Amino acid sequence: MRILLIEDDRKAARLLARGLQEEGFVVDVVHTAEEGDEEAFVVAYDLIVLDWMLPGKDGLTLCRDLRQRGCKTPVLMLTARDALSDRVAGLNTGADDYLTKPFAFDELLARVRALLRRSELVRPVVLSLADLSLDPLSQRVLRGGMVLDLTHKEFAILQILLRHAGEVVSRSRLAEQVWKDDLIAIDNLIDVHISNLRRKVDAPPAAPLIQTVRGRGFRLAPADDSAGTGTGAAAHA
Repeated sequence: MRILLIEDDRKAARLLARGLQEEGFVVDVVHTAEEGDEEAFVVAYDLIVLDWMLPGKDGLTLCRDLRQRGCKTPVLMLTARDALSDRVAGLNTGADDYLTKPFAFDELLARVRALLRRSELVRPVVLSLADLSLDPLSQRVLRGGMVLDLTHKEFAILQILLRHAGEVVSRSRLAEQVWKDDLIAIDNLIDVHISNLRRKVDAPPAAPLIQTVRGRGFRLAPADDSAGTGTGAAAHA
């Protein structure tokens, strides 16, 4: 089981991570909401342990943003706020459980295990199109039965395209969801990553799936569906 711990107190994060690792969990640690946002999007975690009081964007805002983007990973919110209104706010934002500081590690561990048992009932669906498949949980991508070695960004782009297979995904949407940035800042990066992704996913003799729809964005679809949106402007660049 893989856990993302988002905690700005480095000493507390180190102690929590060590304790969870000793219980057999794989733990990734980040210290800001921005880092947590990126990690949660490109890695399929089983649980997110999230501190409310983070520098810059706080944990409550991050939790809301993750839920709005469709992230289903269980979230355990940690905070020194113990007022009923704060607990309600945390749960209403999308947290699955709420633990106030200070707490005993045994209690945190019990809540972690309870959330993981609950999440076992809802596993991420393997995404597929033709002979291409992507497993969000294991982060394994196969094309024609062969494992593809993708970077985090390539995996994130492909996951978006697969979730919207047959639809055009705009450059601005990729910029926002993968880089959390505006299009102008990373337009060239998108082209580079799409080119690298196409070289891996559509390597001969595989039939091309990644299409460039001029002036609109990109689409994942079989070659014979290149006019599926009625644009008639799909190309493989």
